[in-house]
Amino acid sequence: MQDTSKQYNAVIDTCKSLFIKKMSDYGSAWRILRLPSLTDQIFIKAQRIRGLQQNDVRKVDEGEVSEFIGIINYCVMALIQLEKGVVETPDMTTEEATNLYEEKVAITKQLMMDKNHDYGEAWRDMRVSSLTDLILQKLLRVKQIEDNKGKTLVSEGVDANYQDMINYAVFAMIHLNEN
Repeated sequence: MQDTSKQYNAVIDTCKSLFIKKMSDYGSAWRILRLPSLTDQIFIKAQRIRGLQQNDVRKVDEGEVSEFIGIINYCVMALIQLEKGVVETPDMTTEEATNLYEEKVAITKQLMMDKNHDYGEAWRDMRVSSLTDLILQKLLRVKQIEDNKGKTLVSEGVDANYQDMINYAVFAMIHLNEN
């Protein structure tokens, strides 16, 4: 699993680097986004990945990797929004946002390591398309939970679903980097 940990960190470093650059360009404008808006942004990216996987012709010169990076970063933003709440005006410095980013990723990575131990790295035998479908399934679950005003009877909350989506997207990027 040490290899997985290193590969995970490499993917996250790429994502975090883009997050920081976008914070420099746009500031923390994303802080005004409500959770359903973030969920919809993630959904758009996952749908595009599925379309790229199914269609023979691509009309936009961006592949799956940039979309998986977007899924990871939007999920981290959602986890931050869950903790900090939505604001009316951008209120976070790049340093503050980066610290929160790293905190949320560390918790999510630990979840991955625990599950990875129990499941024996089963994801390594999965296809990227299956990981994409799992992300879409998690998104549909999150949308339903959001429609239910955050209430669940027996299921995990939206935070666990965002964490799973991050981990599935990281796994997909590891697969894509290996090919």
